[in-house]
Formats: sequence, structure tokens, C-alpha cells
Amino acid sequence: MRLRRLWVQDFRNLRSVELVPAPGLTALVGANGEGKTNLLEAVAYLATLSSFRGAPGEALVAHGAERAIVRAELDTDQPGRSSVTTIEAELRPHGRDRVLVDRQKLRRAADLAGTVRVTVFSPDDLALVKDGPAHRRRYLDDLLFAGSPRLAAVGHDLDRVLRQRSTLLRQAGGRLSTEVASTLDVWDAKLSELGERLGRARARLVEQLEPAVAKGYDQVAAASAGVTLSYDAPWRSEGLAAALAAARGDDVRRGASTVGPHRDELVFTIDGLPARTHASQGEQRSLALALRLAGHELLGATTGGPPLLLLDDVFSELDADRSAALLTHLPPAQALLTTTGSLPDGAHPDVVVGVRAGQLETSSPEREVKP
Repeated sequence: MRLRRLWVQDFRNLRSVELVPAPGLTALVGANGEGKTNLLEAVAYLATLSSFRGAPGEALVAHGAERAIVRAELDTDQPGRSSVTTIEAELRPHGRDRVLVDRQKLRRAADLAGTVRVTVFSPDDLALVKDGPAHRRRYLDDLLFAGSPRLAAVGHDLDRVLRQRSTLLRQAGGRLSTEVASTLDVWDAKLSELGERLGRARARLVEQLEPAVAKGYDQVAAASAGVTLSYDAPWRSEGLAAALAAARGDDVRRGASTVGPHRDELVFTIDGLPARTHASQGEQRSLALALRLAGHELLGATTGGPPLLLLDDVFSELDADRSAALLTHLPPAQALLTTTGSLPDGAHPDVVVGVRAGQLETSSPEREVKP
């Protein structure tokens, strides 16, 4: 997949811009707050219809604007599609968003899976290791859904069932009436089917990722370490249907769904110790980079072509050795890199684009670029 052209209107501070990236590396240069990350966020939004920064949809629309538009023209390797695909997203602060793929309205978000594939490296990636399990579940699901529209549909349906079940539990008020029990039977059957499918897919993915993450860690850290990954889903030993039945009383009392893939965990160890609590920040950052590298490699192998690399000021958080190691081991792919000043050693952009107050200015590649 290659991004040929990007148009953005009223997306955060990007009022009206057009970007024609190089087939290789495009560097976006500017001071903090000028709009560099907003541009990457707009590209990534077309892959997942969500912000990789965790922002709500209404925050993506420029203040005072009725809507934001993000449109991209792509060379695609999708089977059954023309060589050039156009995708357009219309975001509204109030009301329903709209997405068109080759001028055809997208019926649901899951149908977008695989149309745009990106790998995002950002300083916030440390949260993959340090913060709560929701970050790690999203990492797994983003990889699964980008490579499989079928699994994306499973994830979409699972979220819907969990919302319905949680609403029912809250409305029950702590009492398991006959009516509540009967309705729970319906939702639990659906949750069991969908959750088992997603759990199996996540577990297989973790098995595939482990050797690639271990290799990537050793490369980035320039040191050998025993990195392991495991998928912690206690319900899988007895099956989700049995686990839900056993937890029903507790769920009703708490008014929440306490068992299922939405509570599972991806666990990392380095030399036998939990990385989240025992690794240094340098080790955690190396592990986060290794996770992104491994995911990028696996997704490229699964889909037949590398995703677009989005490198959001990631080198500002790395020492010289880790920066050099990351650049050395980045797989060949089209990439957009943001920086506030000097380009890191080893980065040789084909195009340099200055970003100032939400506007773009293309210039010749230079080692030192002043924002």
C-alpha cells in the first residue's frame, strides 16, 4: 500500500492542506503545536476511524467548523479492488460521521478493515508496556483487524454485545429476576461465541509475535534478553460459557461484565521478570519499539505488503544508540516522520515538508531544518 495524495480540511488546526508524500521517507518539520502530529493523526484515522492519541471524534473537528474532511488516494494491493483506491471520511462534532470508499458509503466500521494499513510509532508507545491492559488489548486487536476484515466484524459485534449486556446488568439494580436471567442467557450465548473466536485469534497472534518481538528487542537494545509474551485469559481453561455462568451472580451485584476478552491481558517478561513492574524505562522503551517493529513485520507478511510507517517525534525520546538501531532495523516502506528540528542520523528523507500554523511548505531535503 502507498499513500499517493492526502487532502485534509478542518481537521484540528489543519484548515485546508494537501500532501503529496514521497514513495520513501517524507519528513514533516515544525515547532511543537504547528500541526505535524495532526497530519499523521489524519492519515491514521483512515485506518481505524479513531485517533491514535485517544481523542474523541468531536475533538478532531476544527473549532467553529461544521465538519472535518480527510481524503486519501492510495495505491492498494487489496484483492478484488482497482489499483487506486480513494477513501474519504467526514467527521461531524454532532451527528453521524460518514465514510466513502471509492465513492461507496461504508455500512459499518468493520468493513473498512485492511483498506488503509498503518504502523504508528510515538512517544506514547511506552504506555503499551507501563500502563493498563487496555492499551495492550488494543495493540493486539488493531493488528488482527487490519489483517482480517472477518475478525474486525467479530470485534465490532463483540463490542455491541458487551454494551447491551452491561446496560442490562446496570438496569437490573443488583437483582437477578427471571426476566433478567432470561435476557442474560441470550446475550451470554452471543458473547461466548464471539469471545471464544476473538480469544483464539489473540492467542495465535501472541504466539506469532513472540519470536519477532524478542528479535526486535535484541536489535533495538543491542543486547540479548529473554523476552517472552503470553496471553492471560483465565476463562479459556473452562470456556467462556462456563466462566460467564460462574460469574453471573457477581456480575449482577456489580452491574458490570467481569469476565471475557475485554478483561484479558498481554503479559511481557524480560529475563523472567514482569516488564511492566521490573524493567527500567530504557528497557520498557526498547520493548515498546520491538512491539511496533514486530507488528509491522507480521502485518506486512499477512497482507502481502508493508503498512505505511508513521513516526511521530519518536526519536526525541530515544538516545542516540536506540535511534540508530531503530533506523537501521526499520523495514523498507513508505514513511512519514515528524521532528521539531534536526533529523536523526541515518534518516535520509526524499522530501522535507515544513509545517507552520497548520500549513505545509515543501522544500529540498536537508540535514538541519529549522521550523
